[in-house]
Amino acid sequence: MLRATGVSQSFGGERVFDDLSIEIDAGEVLGVIGPSGVGKTTLLRTLALSLEPDAGTVDLGGTDAWTVEESDRLALRRRVGMVFQEASLFDASVGRNVEYGLRVRSPWADRIAATLGLAETPDAVRESLDVVGLTDKTTQHADSLSGGEAQRVSFARALAYDPDVLLLDEPTSDLDPRNTAVIEEAIDEAQTRGIGVVVATHDMHQAERVADRVAVLLDDGITEVGPTERIFENPSDERTRKFISGELVY
Repeated sequence: MLRATGVSQSFGGERVFDDLSIEIDAGEVLGVIGPSGVGKTTLLRTLALSLEPDAGTVDLGGTDAWTVEESDRLALRRRVGMVFQEASLFDASVGRNVEYGLRVRSPWADRIAATLGLAETPDAVRESLDVVGLTDKTTQHADSLSGGEAQRVSFARALAYDPDVLLLDEPTSDLDPRNTAVIEEAIDEAQTRGIGVVVATHDMHQAERVADRVAVLLDDGITEVGPTERIFENPSDERTRKFISGELVY
């Protein structure tokens, strides 16, 4: 579904990763593990089609995003959702925050926009808030939420417009166990809907819990990608083994 091939990225002349290849299939959860600062966020931004690679290709559904017109690339970008490490909500109610994704990205954007100002909440908003357990807070102002609740709203906003791929950047790094469990349950729901999910995390236990496959990203790029159980129990690359065992120090 979403594939990066031979991708390289650099900033200020400093290489982040080189000749990196990775792919995500519909309905699978891919965990990307690696230490902080190794380039996980840069990789997600590349996959989100918001950062053009220095080299290589990124294609969604067989279309290379960086060889098409900007309008076509925007259409591809709207099929990819992203949830960042820190929630960023608008000065509005919980429901309006979730509606925003529908308004700008959904194929039914015009119809959704026409409902604004009405008492009725679009079904997709209600369903997404139900996934993260916040239907009782639809009319509550976003600034009254706890940090964990705000992150759950961010997830619901991305889920509401039914993206092909959902990219999660350390989505639970600052959350308590209860909110972490809700987000992980929501990841499972996204997978059930056939959405491809990429979870970038430094929490290897979380990757073991939620991922079907795991990619290990270190300073020299992705050392290996494989089924979660094999990566953690019998990695084929020595660098992977040392990272998982804690022998590599960053």
